[in-house]
Amino acid sequence: MQRHFETFCFAGRPRQSEAQRGCSGRNAFTLVELLVSIAIIATLLGMLLPAIASARDQGRSAICLNNLRQLGYGFLMYANDYEDRCMPLSYWAPEHIGTGPTVYWWGTNATTGVDHTRGFLYPYLQSSLGSRSVFECPNQPWGTYRPQGGARAVTSTYGYNGYYLSPPQTPGWAYEIQHRPWLDLGHVRDSSVVLAFADAMIDLGGSTPWNSALLDPPQLFAGGTWMQNAHPTTAFRHRGAAQSMHADGHAERTPLQPHWLTSPAHHIGAIGTENVPRYVPDAREWAPAPY
Repeated sequence: MQRHFETFCFAGRPRQSEAQRGCSGRNAFTLVELLVSIAIIATLLGMLLPAIASARDQGRSAICLNNLRQLGYGFLMYANDYEDRCMPLSYWAPEHIGTGPTVYWWGTNATTGVDHTRGFLYPYLQSSLGSRSVFECPNQPWGTYRPQGGARAVTSTYGYNGYYLSPPQTPGWAYEIQHRPWLDLGHVRDSSVVLAFADAMIDLGGSTPWNSALLDPPQLFAGGTWMQNAHPTTAFRHRGAAQSMHADGHAERTPLQPHWLTSPAHHIGAIGTENVPRYVPDAREWAPAPY
């Protein structure tokens, strides 16, 4: 005959089993582990996120440089097809375009819409106008700026240095500088230094900048003399650097110097405070128009 025994603690309650005690203790230890793990993960994320952001920015900058190189290839091929003549910034005179809208290097922008097939680079680039195209810097995507032109559509966020390369065909400034020669590549001074294209934007007031397809220099020629430009258009949008394509076809990145900005809020200004040597390398030789 088997005997049954019951065991009671001195306080009158059943003793807690070893399994129960172990489980209860393990629960408390697991919570501590969880809190420590969360703290470690948070610390690692704090270390990794800046690196991820930097890598992403480097990727966008690499795409931008590739865009500029493609524009540069088109620029050089245009010159090859037109007896070494640099591409015009635009045509607007009736003898060039008839009764149609002004034609810019990237195309036309009328109220009826944008037509990139009329742009001077169209035959040389396998890209259409639009968001994420070769004409748009990935660090200045659609929605981060106000578009100029009648269609209010994507045109370009890169500026062309027509002020030096094709003065008679530079809208807005042609009246003052049309007497300057329209250059061919063989007469471009310091082609490895002078800019052909660069990141561009313009501050016309307000909280949002406007796009600019004109690379306006830090100084403007008016009344036979040079004066500081209040609204140059080089944009330093790559973590404090501007990217550019030069007249010899190479692309590069230029870190910002604090005194270069004319619009600190939008990171817009010029590479240097004078036109020489990057924008208008022969600026000191310019003279008033003979008329």
